[in-house]
Amino acid sequence: MDAEDVLQDTFLKAYEHLDTFHGHSKFYTWLVRIAVNEALMRLRKRKSDRTVSLDEPGDGDEPQMREIAVWDGDPEQRYSAEELRRILDQAIESLKPAFRSVFVLRDVEELSTEETASALNLSIPAVKSRLLRARLDLRERLTRIFKKKGDDVFAYL
Repeated sequence: MDAEDVLQDTFLKAYEHLDTFHGHSKFYTWLVRIAVNEALMRLRKRKSDRTVSLDEPGDGDEPQMREIAVWDGDPEQRYSAEELRRILDQAIESLKPAFRSVFVLRDVEELSTEETASALNLSIPAVKSRLLRARLDLRERLTRIFKKKGDDVFAYL
């Protein structure tokens, strides 16, 4: 049903805006672009239509029971995630300060290489080198930690 609606809307939009087609591309390409845009708009609309107000009554006048999904994991999963976070934080803190600062800015704060270089007053190659060394050091430290704890720790990842 949605595909048919998208197809119909595509041809309608193409007909309505035929005067805007200048021939810089093939007509087929122009028509496909309209179809893709219509499909994406339909998907966005469908996503936004799935919300339900908890304050308003449902279809009838009687109050309705609604199930609300619980998004946080069970206590064991939460504890595992917290333990993993603690292990990662300790591993990052154990890096040399020069490596830690680059790693945190690039991989935690998600700054670009150029932004990191500027913030730390370093050259771009120096940032890349320190980041590589930090990642290798972290990999080595975390591998040692997880091997000590056993294979069950990899279930957290």
